[in-house]
Amino acid sequence: MSVLHTALHNRPLGDRAYDALRRDIIRCALSPGAQVTESGVCDRYRMGKAPVRAALMRLSQEGLVRAVPRHGYLIAPITLKSVQDLFELRLVVEPGIARLAIGRIDVADLRRVNVAPGASRGEQAELAFLKANRDFHLAIAAATGNQRLYAMMAQLLDDMARLLHLGLFSPDWRGGSMRAAHESQASQHEDLIRALAEGDAAAAANAARVHIEESRALVMKVLHSQDSVTIGRVAWPTR
Repeated sequence: MSVLHTALHNRPLGDRAYDALRRDIIRCALSPGAQVTESGVCDRYRMGKAPVRAALMRLSQEGLVRAVPRHGYLIAPITLKSVQDLFELRLVVEPGIARLAIGRIDVADLRRVNVAPGASRGEQAELAFLKANRDFHLAIAAATGNQRLYAMMAQLLDDMARLLHLGLFSPDWRGGSMRAAHESQASQHEDLIRALAEGDAAAAANAARVHIEESRALVMKVLHSQDSVTIGRVAWPTR
């Protein structure tokens, strides 16, 4: 057994339950809007009630599940309104962060954490990219020296993890169906890095804006392709 496998296996059961549930919620293996019960989650992950209950409480605090009295839990639905709200907030906040990071960011470090979506097609590639993408955007926020902006970006990226997964990783993406979108996303990151490296505040702000708008277009395309999409209602089938 590898050292990594041993370390993961020795983690507290509550943490392991949380990780497994969060992973499946982000990947929509647990569909937005679906109802789950504590006993059903226990059966699915072969874990006891105590760790599952602790995991569901943490996920409830993060807004990924909602407790429904006498009915268990609801996997937080994705609504068009919530999607628009999140992207609008990013459009307000992130170009400003890019401007503030000018002259303060270590571009070499930023390049090191930058990973293109679809660079690997392994089983865990989607979640690995989401983590790397979070690290990339948070590195820019950290460079501003503004802890409130950093905290806001961290929360925004956590709230958007499911949306980015939906937009970038279709069920058949390993077959190359998302290659153009992935290449475009990678190019947008490069444009932002270049502007930061050149100390061009206007270009950095514009690169951040373009990246957010393109990401929003990808997510909205996926959501609008579903028959269940309605403004203010569940935007993904509750299979």
